[in-house]
Amino acid sequence: MSLRLRPTMLSDLDWVVSVERDAANLPFITAWERPQHEGAIRFPDSRHFILEEGDELARIGFVILQGCRNPNGSVELKRLVLQPKGRGLGRSAVRQLKAMAFTQLKAHRFWLDVKALNTRALKLYQSEGFVEEGRLRESVRVTTDGADGYDSLIVMSLLDREYQARVALGQEAA
Repeated sequence: MSLRLRPTMLSDLDWVVSVERDAANLPFITAWERPQHEGAIRFPDSRHFILEEGDELARIGFVILQGCRNPNGSVELKRLVLQPKGRGLGRSAVRQLKAMAFTQLKAHRFWLDVKALNTRALKLYQSEGFVEEGRLRESVRVTTDGADGYDSLIVMSLLDREYQARVALGQEAA
């Protein structure tokens, strides 16, 4: 399976917003308005990518990184949204993003937050070496399937030395 990251273009944004608002994705993220995505494309501290798969380079998702110029070397995986689920594409994307964060962006720390109800993503991040740092208890409102309540955000990170140890052990193969 070949997965490619390419910079998002303004012409991609209608698709990006539609994927973000898809019922399969909406419970796990806080959707942005189009101008926020435009800002992430234009702002030098951010990187906004389209994920493409296969020889036909079909769009399957998107990624937003923030803190790309952070003087403390702390890069955030702000958003990873995939349309097809359960095919290992998330793992492949996370591995490419880790390599980018630690090699190209020279990050000391690569971090993210994930909703506690997003158990599939939590398991993926844990298996990819991310360590739970803490929980922001009931910090996001969740309205799904008629339910109205709150979910916690789990903050996770991977440090450069932890990433290098995984590389040395052969755990970062694409």
